[in-house]
Amino acid sequence: MVTPAAGWAGVLLGLSGSVALTVFGFRAQRRPDRDRRSQLRFAVGCMLAGALLAMGALEVALLTDNFTVSYVAENHSRATPLLFTITGAWSALGGSIVLWALVLAGYTAVVLRQVRDTGDRLGTGALGVLGLVSVFFFGLVSTVANPFRILPDPPADGAGPNPILADHLMVAFHPPLLYLGFVGFTVPFAFAMSALLLRKGGVDWLRRTRRANLVAWSFLTAGLVLGAWWSYEVLGWGGYWAWDPVENAALIPWLVATAFIHSSVVQVKRGMLQAWNFVLVIATFALTILGTFLTRSGVVASVHSFTESGIGPAFLGFLVLVLGGGFTLFALRGERIASTSRPESLASREGAFLVNNLLLTVFAFVVLTGTLYPILVEAFTGDQISVGRPFFDSLAVPLAFALLLAMGVGPFTPYRHASPGVLWTRLRVPLLLASAAAAGVVLAGIDAPGVVAVVAIAVGIATASARQLWVTAPAPRWKGVPRVLRGQRGYWGGQLAHLGLVVVAVAIAASGALATRATVTIDRGETAEFAGYQITFERTARHQLPDRTSTEAHIIFREQGDAVWAAKPKLNSFANQPQSVGQPDVWEGPTRDIYVALAQFRPERVSLNLYRYPLMSWLWVGGVLMAAGGCWAWSGRRRSARSQEVRGRESADA
Repeated sequence: MVTPAAGWAGVLLGLSGSVALTVFGFRAQRRPDRDRRSQLRFAVGCMLAGALLAMGALEVALLTDNFTVSYVAENHSRATPLLFTITGAWSALGGSIVLWALVLAGYTAVVLRQVRDTGDRLGTGALGVLGLVSVFFFGLVSTVANPFRILPDPPADGAGPNPILADHLMVAFHPPLLYLGFVGFTVPFAFAMSALLLRKGGVDWLRRTRRANLVAWSFLTAGLVLGAWWSYEVLGWGGYWAWDPVENAALIPWLVATAFIHSSVVQVKRGMLQAWNFVLVIATFALTILGTFLTRSGVVASVHSFTESGIGPAFLGFLVLVLGGGFTLFALRGERIASTSRPESLASREGAFLVNNLLLTVFAFVVLTGTLYPILVEAFTGDQISVGRPFFDSLAVPLAFALLLAMGVGPFTPYRHASPGVLWTRLRVPLLLASAAAAGVVLAGIDAPGVVAVVAIAVGIATASARQLWVTAPAPRWKGVPRVLRGQRGYWGGQLAHLGLVVVAVAIAASGALATRATVTIDRGETAEFAGYQITFERTARHQLPDRTSTEAHIIFREQGDAVWAAKPKLNSFANQPQSVGQPDVWEGPTRDIYVALAQFRPERVSLNLYRYPLMSWLWVGGVLMAAGGCWAWSGRRRSARSQEVRGRESADA
């Protein structure tokens, strides 16, 4: 009983610290004449210690098979492997909220380090907002999402985890990365609310949250990519993105946050889009709450979502509070902080950023509409409808092409006004090489318009970035290029992220348009043909593991008579699941993936879903490059506001 008591103590300590931080933070913002930093430090310390204690108690309960704790009995069993026992702390509803509260407490502690004294009214107000948000999450853990409830009649063994959450290493990385991304956007929201409370415009709140924005964006990018890879490797349907409502719920805030990061650059450099940035930061935070509501409320049926629970109404109420409170405060203060300057010309970098923002927000609105429409129809009429891939693809594909074009031109366009001569000088070589690349793809026998267009855009963007790096680096180039990359981390981190995005675009276009798919049924010992390979169903094997029974089919792939790969797609049977769970096998290579999944399985005959995806591995490479670009942009030493202003003036005409 010590473990749940310790967990309860941690939750109550964290909740008390959150309430204290809310009170002390807002009080310090109103009356900065008194030194209250020790009070703020004490409150944040209670939050962090409480969250650590709660998460530690939950882990101990799982590791010691303490089935008196409801969370352990419902989501763990004695046969669960060690890795999935550890990850079980965030693989179900209550534990995931504990992790959320822990990450939020960690971000709050980092913000506290920025607040040197209580004369920093912007910082103390932000801490007050962070405390208020923390009250909600610790309140959830202490009420409807309580994982430390004691069972009066505990079972001898638990039900075990969801099989999908105990079948791949990504459960250790994908959910925590998403939380680090989602929760990270609370920091810019808190500073924006503090600035509105102070009727304070300007760029101070943007500069102070730039690193937090990029950190959260990088983590969320990595989480999305790893989630797509996990889906591809485990679910067995042959894809990585199904426009599932819960997938969309993570993509939408990413799109809006990307728009916010770009528009904040315009405000810092040119003093524009100030009111729009407040709208974007409120929307980004609200969308993270919406995504959490969709995942944890049970309103959507998804392999990614938790079961229905009482947490849904609480999240919905908090979402209404965030939207109503945030936009009401913006409406009351917005007129005082609106930017007065406007772009001199759309043919400029700020004009390109405006187009970029428009496309990203329209993209987010399209995905949001397609995601929420079935939910709203069912809520108001009781009818169940679905919005599938045709809707999303028909609108997302042209928007994605437009975004790639804007991304290819914008970073290399001067601020204020770009003359045709300057644009031609900067883009003529990339345009020529892009045309040559498109011609080469057609000559290679690939006539899919989407693939040709994406390859041309990708080559143009990569060439333009390389040219810009070459001409701006001082001589000698072998010393100048690293110096420029280190000295302008924000810009070149963005270019690396752009490069990753075009690699992702090429991989998506090639793997989608040039894929080969087939379903074959073969008896044991027989051979069939697929994508230039001879495939033979050789035998079956059965393995008894502590938590499952795994039955696999051995499929031999031969090329010109030589065996080149032995595929082993599986069916896994779990004690707590009435239905077997399939697990595909993937042969990954730099030029193509071969994907094998069981459609039907008998000892003497199998039906296989077979896929050949060109360049699929580059999708994951591109995702890593995007996240790495975000990390490079926020790495390095923090510069003073004065040095940032000087650098901003120096690069204004670049």
